[in-house]
Amino acid sequence: MCMYCKNSTTINSTTTHVVNYKNCIIVIKNVPCLECEQCGEKYYTDEVAERLEIIVNMAKKLMQEIAVIDYPQVA
Repeated sequence: MCMYCKNSTTINSTTTHVVNYKNCIIVIKNVPCLECEQCGEKYYTDEVAERLEIIVNMAKKLMQEIAVIDYPQVA
């Protein structure tokens, strides 16, 4: 897949996705993304964005004050 930032092309990378939910924090680490080589902007593929939504919804049901999830272990 080839995606383009307004500034440059993107490369495969990983990032940390953080969600604030009802005074709690959900941290999902090692999330695959596409990162602009020039500006550092990060983009998710549709597949990763859909999976993140599922993971966040799962975490909301198990919510504690802080949840840290490793993407490769649950995706």
